[in-house]
Amino acid sequence: MQNFLEMPQGRFVLGRFPHRKNELLQAWDAADEYLLNYLAREAIPAPESQIVILNDSFGALALALHAYRPTAISDSFLSRQATLNNCQLNLIDPGKIHLLDSLSLPDCGIDYLLIKVPKTLALLEYQLHRLRPLLKPSSRIIAAGMVKALPAGVWKLLERLIGPTTTSLAVKKARMIFANIDTQLVLPNNPYPVRYRLENTDWWISNHANVFSRDSLDIGTRLLLQHLPNNPDYHRIIDLGCGNGVVGLMMADRLPNARIGFVDESFMAIASARENFESAFAGGRQADFIVGDCLSGVPPLSADCIICNPPFHQQHAIGDHIARQMFQQAHQVLRKGGELRVIGNRHLNYHQNLKKLFGNWEQVAGNAKFVVVKAVKR
Repeated sequence: MQNFLEMPQGRFVLGRFPHRKNELLQAWDAADEYLLNYLAREAIPAPESQIVILNDSFGALALALHAYRPTAISDSFLSRQATLNNCQLNLIDPGKIHLLDSLSLPDCGIDYLLIKVPKTLALLEYQLHRLRPLLKPSSRIIAAGMVKALPAGVWKLLERLIGPTTTSLAVKKARMIFANIDTQLVLPNNPYPVRYRLENTDWWISNHANVFSRDSLDIGTRLLLQHLPNNPDYHRIIDLGCGNGVVGLMMADRLPNARIGFVDESFMAIASARENFESAFAGGRQADFIVGDCLSGVPPLSADCIICNPPFHQQHAIGDHIARQMFQQAHQVLRKGGELRVIGNRHLNYHQNLKKLFGNWEQVAGNAKFVVVKAVKR
């Protein structure tokens, strides 16, 4: 679905990414509208203002403010691609929007810091730590989000790392939070990345702020690690949706002649996986690290085994479309006889999708909450 966003800054056609047939969701929300209306009517940036936008889901804010040549920072490859695609749809030069990944910093001070509150508050905490030194006493800091996605922790973070806050009225179930710079504030140490020792190994696992289960091994992955493939004929293995890369690490340790590919749409996930692989093997092994849209661009018939723990949400939207894309692309990328091994919550019924695609499936293991299943390409 492509929808028209009409704001004081202009009229824009916006689509979500990845594209889905019969898309029912917009590429923006009421918080985007609220923030853009406020900037147009009550806090108009001067033409030379340095604007930084955090966590712009599909580029709505960046496109509407493209005349200011803003910097847009995101941890999501999908968000970046959506912004580029929407620039093309609106005939906007993508060079007018400076796109940065979540581990990079702008090269100048910030006049306006516009924040879409992310699903993971640890990511916001990391971002505020990193950007605080670039803020000026006169900087305007505005966070926006849907009321249901604004926990009390957002206010606490802004007050602890920026300064006092005030809040707007709610409009269309959206709200803005304004933070004022406290010039006397002493910034605490940035707690990210965090590290923990992977159980039953000597490996210390590094986790950037937006990595799933960054403080400890999650129970689903723990079950999966107990039931990984052990086929010496698997030479090309992909850890799909790799997060911090512990699954790929264990496969590399188990199969010393295999080359592992780590794939995720999160820049922080791939950075974590790279750091953990290099730490574990001290330069003695080679691997591939890909930030991308599932397996898009990976050559067909190029892998012997793909292992994944699919996400069932994209930002705040819940659904199985990413899992289905992973399974479809895995079927294309696997060689004949290759295996897709998946873990998921029992109620997600992934075996139904695998049966349709592969014509077969087998339960490898399970407990009350999770199930590990596999399918083999015939």
